[in-house]
Amino acid sequence: MKILVTGAAGFIGSTASLKLLARGDEVVGLDNLNDYYDVNLKKDRLKRLQDKQNFRFVQLDIADRPGMEALFAAEKFDRVIHLAAQAGVRYSLKNPHAYIDSNIVGFTNILEGCRHSQVQHLVYASSSSVYGGNTKMPFSEHDSVDHPVSLYAATKKANELMAHTYSHLYGLPTTGLRFFTVYGPWGRPDMALFLFTKAILEGRAIDVFNYGKMQRDFTYVDDIVEGVIRVLDRTAEINPAYDARSADPATSNAPYRVFNIGNNNPVPLLDFVGCIEDALDKKAEKNLLPLQDGDVPETYANTDALQEWVGFVPATPVQTGIANFVAWYRDYYKV
Repeated sequence: MKILVTGAAGFIGSTASLKLLARGDEVVGLDNLNDYYDVNLKKDRLKRLQDKQNFRFVQLDIADRPGMEALFAAEKFDRVIHLAAQAGVRYSLKNPHAYIDSNIVGFTNILEGCRHSQVQHLVYASSSSVYGGNTKMPFSEHDSVDHPVSLYAATKKANELMAHTYSHLYGLPTTGLRFFTVYGPWGRPDMALFLFTKAILEGRAIDVFNYGKMQRDFTYVDDIVEGVIRVLDRTAEINPAYDARSADPATSNAPYRVFNIGNNNPVPLLDFVGCIEDALDKKAEKNLLPLQDGDVPETYANTDALQEWVGFVPATPVQTGIANFVAWYRDYYKV
């Protein structure tokens, strides 16, 4: 297949592109290479792809409407994996307009491109952040998610609503995946694993929020990518049992689906830090701080629906995943 991967210089996008290329797909990778974090890391991720047959890179911002229209018209993609977005909960408190430009305007351009070029299936990144103020655990796709606690989360919820509209109006099959704290080699420098590893190696204290009383459903990047590609291969379908009188948020009478994609096994943050200490063979000094605005104390994915849909079962224990990240970090930064 000919597949567009947006955010191809990103953490998940570069890894997904590698896997698609390895199985023989043609991949057009799109990224704007913005400076939200180290551009050199993004370029080095791309270097893993650029010598591969059947890969082409396009530097373009998804908010560029004429550019996106021209790309879709010229390329005639079979399927799209849309991962490009302005990420980060905390940054959305400082720069809200970046989230509207990328996550709302940009997503509209993706939907329009898919609609007008008859793309067979759009798979896009949502986020566990949409669960916001929910406290019922584990988080289920069948529960309402109408109380976001950050603008980032609100834009991801909006993406799901926008996708449903296009599935309903134009029959565009769309599947949203709510990612739960993805980690692993080539990960993002603004994520806890990267920040903690860097600080511990440099002898600096790490900031541990909510006084360490946090749990995250940490999900290894290879598991995530395996799930994304399985979902890409099974086109979203109408739910024949859908009843509009008691609407299920995760399905529809249109070709629309939303799934959690996580580890289904939340890990206490201090245990996560302990795994980093073990991998580095070095203890962390901790600054215990209150919960930050926009953050939530716990995430926990119910992944039964995704397992039933495509047989997704995460396979990487957190100790193994952290050890793999630390080995990559030491090699990449020569420390």
